[in-house]
Amino acid sequence: MFKKMMTTVAAGAVMSLSAVSANADGHAITVAYFLEWPMPFQFAKAEGMYEEAMGVPINWVSFDTGTAMSAAMASGDVQISVSQGLPPFVVAASAGQDIQVLDVAVSYSENDNCVVASALEIDKNSAGELAGKKVAVPLGTAAHFGFLKQMDHFGVDVASMEVVDMAPAESAAALAQGSLDMACGWGGALRRMTEHGNTLLTGAEKEELGILVFDATTAPASYVAEEGDLVAKFLAVTAAANAMWADEANQAKMLPIIAKDAGMDEEATAATMATFVFPTVEDQLSEKWLGGGVADFMSGAAAVFVEAGAIPSALPSYQGAVNAGPLSAAN
Repeated sequence: MFKKMMTTVAAGAVMSLSAVSANADGHAITVAYFLEWPMPFQFAKAEGMYEEAMGVPINWVSFDTGTAMSAAMASGDVQISVSQGLPPFVVAASAGQDIQVLDVAVSYSENDNCVVASALEIDKNSAGELAGKKVAVPLGTAAHFGFLKQMDHFGVDVASMEVVDMAPAESAAALAQGSLDMACGWGGALRRMTEHGNTLLTGAEKEELGILVFDATTAPASYVAEEGDLVAKFLAVTAAANAMWADEANQAKMLPIIAKDAGMDEEATAATMATFVFPTVEDQLSEKWLGGGVADFMSGAAAVFVEAGAIPSALPSYQGAVNAGPLSAAN
């Protein structure tokens, strides 16, 4: 769909955050993403396809959690976040931050989970023994939501546990050192966790409990209102990259570029992406996702967070936090 950029990517793609803020033309944008979270968009990122389609320099900044993405969007430092988890989005929206879901970036029920230390020998049949244990959870994230739902399913009182707020990479190291009983996270950190423990439920088992795990491309509502055409072009490039990856004939060419950009080796990248689903634009615009399902899921997630005391209150509706307009235009 798009011509390949010349190998020299626009200098704006590697500009510092402060330089972007000071950009005289006001059009340079900053986009947030995760390392060790390989997705087709990273092929387009590395090849300069976004800059070519949008006509603006882009500063790509990696983050550790979706909550940090929310904060960066609130401060105006980030205009678009790729693959932000729905729970951190819900936490921010519930607090009054005017941000919107623009597309469904990836569904990954197998790639976000909690891991129990091997030494405890606890599985789903003995999960009640987790009461009183120390667990690391990145609060306000998809992993946090999944943790709360799983503990509720197993009848474990979270109040009896020592819950510490920790980024997945840090908790993976702590689990390996034996200083945690359980850790929750995603991506490369989750893979490292499983080297020292076991998951309680599979992705399919979690889905049966209503634990859907998916990320979205998000942005401040004010930015989408002002730059709707630019946002639509961004989403169109992402959709084109997803379509390229869906054709297995392209994967051998795309995989090494995605792996390098994600900071991973090719084997780990392929294994991770095998657990990912990238919905088509048509699917995303259906009732299952942006047509109603995402807003309904956010209401459910908010209710869980309110009950757990993670947020004081939920919005009456999250329909206003979903904007399918730019994706429709991209389509």
